[in-house]
Amino acid sequence: MGGEWTEVLLEDVAADVTVGHVGPMASEYVERGVPFLRSQNVEPLRINDTDLKFITKEFHDRLKKSALSPGDVVIVRTGKPGACAVIPRTLPIANCSDLVIVRCGEGLDSRFLAYYVNSVAAHHVNSHLVGAVQQHFNVGSARKMFVRFPELPEQRAIAHILGTLDDKIELNRRMSETLEAMARALFKSWFVDFDPVRAKAEGRDPGLPQPLADLFPARLVESELGEIPEGWEVGALGDIAALNPEAWTKQTRPAEIEYVDLANTKWGRIEAVTRYSGVVAPSRAQRVLRPGDTIMGTVRPGNGSYALISEPGLTGSTGFAVLRPHRAERAELVYLAATARDNIDALAHLADGAAYPAVRPDVVVATPVVLPDWDVLSRFSAAAGALLARIAQGDKESRVLASLRDTLLPKLISGEIRVRDPERFVEMTA
Repeated sequence: MGGEWTEVLLEDVAADVTVGHVGPMASEYVERGVPFLRSQNVEPLRINDTDLKFITKEFHDRLKKSALSPGDVVIVRTGKPGACAVIPRTLPIANCSDLVIVRCGEGLDSRFLAYYVNSVAAHHVNSHLVGAVQQHFNVGSARKMFVRFPELPEQRAIAHILGTLDDKIELNRRMSETLEAMARALFKSWFVDFDPVRAKAEGRDPGLPQPLADLFPARLVESELGEIPEGWEVGALGDIAALNPEAWTKQTRPAEIEYVDLANTKWGRIEAVTRYSGVVAPSRAQRVLRPGDTIMGTVRPGNGSYALISEPGLTGSTGFAVLRPHRAERAELVYLAATARDNIDALAHLADGAAYPAVRPDVVVATPVVLPDWDVLSRFSAAAGALLARIAQGDKESRVLASLRDTLLPKLISGEIRVRDPERFVEMTA
């Protein structure tokens, strides 16, 4: 068993605790250059490169105080104060604003510290928020944060246990992104750009196996949406899917509800499912969800609160529009057409309401869609369905891993569970 745990102020064990650049930045952003992290790029234990900004190398060199290196720990000050992550090796050079930057000393492991801040130290962050309009966590409070930790080998063993789970979750996430991009590319090629039809019309090889290529027509005809393949039709999502087909009543509501809300549904992933007793479940927990349903958030639709349901027994918020395909083979078409980026942007533009801009569910099902013949649709369903099924499998595994991590984290990080012979443990499990 390792030695006793030490508890000191963060400023006494860190090599440096400072803050990212403060000041206007909009005019400094360039299309390519040095990555510039903002608060929205830092999530608990993960750097999110969505909407990542860049600055010039020259400007980066002037902002030496806020320059980042792999292994630095960054803590969000505003937005979601306290969210904490480690700068990965994939960002060898970067800069930031609105973040507390911690460079660990020799006796403190950076990944251990990130787990500690995201869990045990959360109460310190919440109790030291300042500001009347927009609350923030300042660097002075960060320096005075108490940190409790064992000797370095055990810190590394704890970080290794938890990090192995998080690394697999991250791998699943990246794989899901790749698979979804493949499904969306196929949808766009066949049903938006009509690539196989255009190739045949121009006498080119459509690049498909001959039996599949033969299913596509060889010419385009005019329609209300512009040119579409001959023999195909223009319709709407409402022609191939039912809107909000089932809802619980007081009499039918089950004793236990697996609840899916908008906050935990992001860009095709259901990140968490909350279990409630039927009598205490939120009043919005009314939409009955079935495998094959597409759910789309109608409040702030631009936030991307959508997903394809892949498992039974779930209940959705009334903030979702639920689209249930009339036939199982249409599930992939409904999902990919409804959640195409162009359609999400269009729905966001149509949303009205000052505090909670939203669209009506009937606006969602009015989304126009080109309807192929049955043979093409069946082949698309098989191909895209296989990709989306692999995504669902990875997402389910990730939720199990996250639950295991969340169970282990407080016990490991507090010392309730200790790692025997930590150096040998890391060596054997690396």
